[in-house]
Amino acid sequence: MKKILILFVSVIFGVLSLYPADNKTLFDQANNEYKKAAYDSAISLYNTILKSGSESAELYFNLGNSYFKKKDVANAILNYERAKLLSPNDEEINFNLQLSQTLIVDKINVLPEFFLKKWWRSFSEIFSSDTWAWVSMVLFIITLIATAVYLFSNIIVIKKLSFSLAIVIFFFSILSFSHSYRLKHVNEGKMSAIVMTASVTIKSSPDETGTELFVLHEGAKVWVVDEVGEWLRVKIADGNNGWLKKGDIERI
Repeated sequence: MKKILILFVSVIFGVLSLYPADNKTLFDQANNEYKKAAYDSAISLYNTILKSGSESAELYFNLGNSYFKKKDVANAILNYERAKLLSPNDEEINFNLQLSQTLIVDKINVLPEFFLKKWWRSFSEIFSSDTWAWVSMVLFIITLIATAVYLFSNIIVIKKLSFSLAIVIFFFSILSFSHSYRLKHVNEGKMSAIVMTASVTIKSSPDETGTELFVLHEGAKVWVVDEVGEWLRVKIADGNNGWLKKGDIERI
């Protein structure tokens, strides 16, 4: 009971320390500026918090809302996407992201995805990378407990049950870890990005003389698949790909 109480208190303090004291004040000030429709001031304050190294889904969400109110769709989408990485199942984040995506020029048809791969990806995104890591850790501890019961119990039924339980729980621990690793790899690799310029022509090669393939507009989402100097090869949801300059996008 004492250990559970200590864990509970630790979690509470962890939540309360999400922002340092100064950043908490700035966050409240930014929210007040937003309520007064002073969106430029709110954006400046939110970005000040981000520059200090603090981040949260709520912070990115509020920043996205501020940009949305200024009709800056690209920055709104960028920050909603960043908020979604930290809180994949937040209904408000997903709704505002989808709403802002209806305002972009490009209507890209999503390439059909094998249903098992789609299901696996959707399941993986139920939680954030950190949450999956916690799940994996808890399951691993349960595995150790079940293993200890198997080793030290003299009752055959309990030994068999604990052995089977240890194997099953360990499997799910590894599964949770794989989800955490995949999401962390995607997030840290910053493979996805948002087009920030009004329009950009996608080239067939990483130079100005490359053939013009198609045009993307601000707010479009791309995935970075290669890099040569100042050029990036990007792919869009319909499978088409080509090259653009780094300055035309911002990584999520």
